[in-house]
Amino acid sequence: MPRMPVKMYFNPSCSKCQNVLGILRDNDIEPEIVEYLKEPPSEVELREILQLLGIAPRQLLCTGEPAYRELGLADPALTHSELIGAIVANPSLLQRPIVIADGKAVIGRPPEQVLSIL
Repeated sequence: MPRMPVKMYFNPSCSKCQNVLGILRDNDIEPEIVEYLKEPPSEVELREILQLLGIAPRQLLCTGEPAYRELGLADPALTHSELIGAIVANPSLLQRPIVIADGKAVIGRPPEQVLSIL
């Protein structure tokens, strides 16, 4: 039976991304790789990802990134739209890796989490 396509939002310099890619390949899955720093997701794509993940935009932020502090994104008064706009403008803020398969999505932290949607 053919497998559903798998998409992975990927940063080649991220060890967790590399680990998740290894897990996928160990399971004979070659994902469509989106290097989100080169091809950032649009606002519409981010909203779709958030819906698939079932999380709020704040949970998609990588709080360790310098832009998180520089832009004051810890401010609880910021709206969902403002946070999504910050991620679109600064794709390094995107929590990674994100894997999408068969209408489901997961953030690969820890990397083994990806197995839950395959």
